[in-house]
Amino acid sequence: MTNRASLQDIADQLGITKMTVSRYFRTPEKVAPATREKIAQAVKQSGYIHNRAPALMSKALSRTVGVVIPSLSNQVFSALVDGIETITNAEAFDILLAHSGYDPHIEERKIEMLLSYQVDGLILCETEHTERTRTMLKQAGIPVVECMELPESPLDMVVGLDHKAAAFDAVSRMIKSNKRRIVYLAARLDRRTMLRQQGYEQAMWEAGLTPQIVATPFQSSFSQGGSLLKQALDTFDRLDGIFCTNDDLAVGAMQFCQNAGIRVPDDLAVMGYNGLDIGLTMQPPLTSVVTPRQAIGIKSARLIIDVINGKPRKEKLFDLGFSYTDGHSLG
Repeated sequence: MTNRASLQDIADQLGITKMTVSRYFRTPEKVAPATREKIAQAVKQSGYIHNRAPALMSKALSRTVGVVIPSLSNQVFSALVDGIETITNAEAFDILLAHSGYDPHIEERKIEMLLSYQVDGLILCETEHTERTRTMLKQAGIPVVECMELPESPLDMVVGLDHKAAAFDAVSRMIKSNKRRIVYLAARLDRRTMLRQQGYEQAMWEAGLTPQIVATPFQSSFSQGGSLLKQALDTFDRLDGIFCTNDDLAVGAMQFCQNAGIRVPDDLAVMGYNGLDIGLTMQPPLTSVVTPRQAIGIKSARLIIDVINGKPRKEKLFDLGFSYTDGHSLG
């Protein structure tokens, strides 16, 4: 485990007193501008995290795990957090929850905040980080789990699934059910959405079919699903299937079909992603890729707490796979 940079380290590096560095954090206006700038640069380069926790806690476990999720409105992450708390509650740990909004710079700020409270470990739902985030985490020397996907260059431990492979399998199922003009409906365009697009495109190309995509940079919603389907119907001829990047879009598209007199699956097959409960209330029930969010949360928290308790595992990457809902929207 790497030792964290300290106030004294910063002071020694700059040839100033520890008191001056401490004053920079408490009352920066009392530090000369040139010195402030030097301290700021040293802090950035070293990955130093100012400790706002009580001094009493600085030598002991805080019994907290920091969790950074990219969205507060997406049900996927509520299931993940529920899984995390299944373990943390049983082990008498608490979580500190932060929201990044899919922005790596906001994630950087949230991670800095969590580290300042001396969390014992971190669970991150994104895998693309700023260079400063990587430096801070390296300096912090605490266990980190990146979850929900399988990054090529992980920070530490990984728990997730292969979204490209899941999308490829889902679209291949649609093609085997004699669908040929399948459009991918995408929103937000975050990393996982783009991985699913890659899987969709691969399945289409391998079947000798042309990928067709309708996308928006805005967040997913039921109404967005209807809007994207309408755009697809207006753009492409004889559409016979849609693969949606999540169930919000899929359910919205199915509601649009119901209002427009489009029969699912006879006229249009629909494949969702994530396996949310609302999909099973549709008529017909939505066929969707099930992502094991709660299981990912449970496994992530278990790994973190095992490391904290001195029982690290040699294995660092855990692919929990995917399955399908018992839906009937493919035909």
